[in-house]
Amino acid sequence: MRVAIVGAGWAGMAAAVTATRAGHTAIVFEAARAVGGRARALNGTLPDGTPVILDNGQHILIGAYTRTLEIMRTVGADPASHLQRLPLDLRFADGEGLALPVWPSPLDALAGIATARGWSWTDRWSLLRASVGWQLAGFRCTPGTSVADLCRKLSPTIQTTLIDPLCVSALNTPAERACGQVFLTVLRDSLFGGHGSSNLLLPTRDLSSLFPAAAAQWLVDRGGELRTGVRVTGLQYGNTWQVNGEAFDAVIWATSSSNAASALMESAQTAPETIANNLQHWAATAAALHFEAITTVYAHAPHASLSRPMVALRNDANHPAQFVFDRGQLDGTRGLLAFVVSASNGDKEALERQVLAQARTQLGLYLTPVQTVIEKRATFACTPALQRPAQKVAPGLWACGDYVAGPYPATLEGAIRSGVSAAESLKAPVPQPV
Repeated sequence: MRVAIVGAGWAGMAAAVTATRAGHTAIVFEAARAVGGRARALNGTLPDGTPVILDNGQHILIGAYTRTLEIMRTVGADPASHLQRLPLDLRFADGEGLALPVWPSPLDALAGIATARGWSWTDRWSLLRASVGWQLAGFRCTPGTSVADLCRKLSPTIQTTLIDPLCVSALNTPAERACGQVFLTVLRDSLFGGHGSSNLLLPTRDLSSLFPAAAAQWLVDRGGELRTGVRVTGLQYGNTWQVNGEAFDAVIWATSSSNAASALMESAQTAPETIANNLQHWAATAAALHFEAITTVYAHAPHASLSRPMVALRNDANHPAQFVFDRGQLDGTRGLLAFVVSASNGDKEALERQVLAQARTQLGLYLTPVQTVIEKRATFACTPALQRPAQKVAPGLWACGDYVAGPYPATLEGAIRSGVSAAESLKAPVPQPV
């Protein structure tokens, strides 16, 4: 089949690679000049004028991201050299919090809970009791349950030092508004997913070279096409789908939900009634999604460094960042730190000032701002019983992205799985009798 893939983010490139491996010809359209979507490289400059490569937001992966690691290997991006693997470590700068040893699962979790600094035995028991209950329930909960509801019997210490940071980092939605079922799925596949599944995988290269750029080269080397700087302005249905007037056997739409909703609603205006109904229903579902922002504040001081590559931060209204990353220990850019504010609110200048003050208070560091990146529509708000748009849109038309229906929140793994699944759904057209 000749397949058009609209969007060269992580989902779109995963779809292109998967389709190519299945023997199809993939043509990728990307309006921007670079691949990677919302997880891509940016050019920056340190205070002394040194050029540096940043990211459109500091990301991490975890050991449970099996599809992401698999497709990275497929395109020649070796996870062992592109990612620093560490045991799960959610400790604050003063050493309090949870850190797992390098032990087999579930002994690592038990040992981490038993030795967590700042936790009383009452705290530990509340977490163990809740964990056993979640396992006995098959990591299922009543539809409509929030993370706050799910964890209401946990001690306040466990809530603030473990659940809240995990929830906002994984779902990018505060616990009181976040979906309990999705959170349980994340816990099942990470903390309780077997050996290495809870490991932190911290990128040692920029996000573009981590997967999308390697995937683009892999695709072109195997006869596919990547058309960057080409905006899709027309999607029409006749006997086949046409993209910008060019006929394809199938189309996989891999842009943001807002762009997809707008494009498909416009396409419905000229489509046959049955197709138009499918397009309009899908577009309405996608357009109803709400979004959360993520802010990354890059800051620098010549001798700034952390005790670990990633350190948790105590978060409140005046100290908005939840985590900070030492880029010197990751990609070698000494003195550069990346502060992440998940589910962020407020303007750029205010967030930047608050984060720099937080660095002084909690880390004892006086930093100079380098660049602050706010992705206003970074992820969908992962709320309870949320209806997400389906993967199948209409005959011959699929959608993929981290917001498309699936078990995971808006993560890189969710995007990769969505792209792979959409491409695996492609079926060769049945020849019609002459």
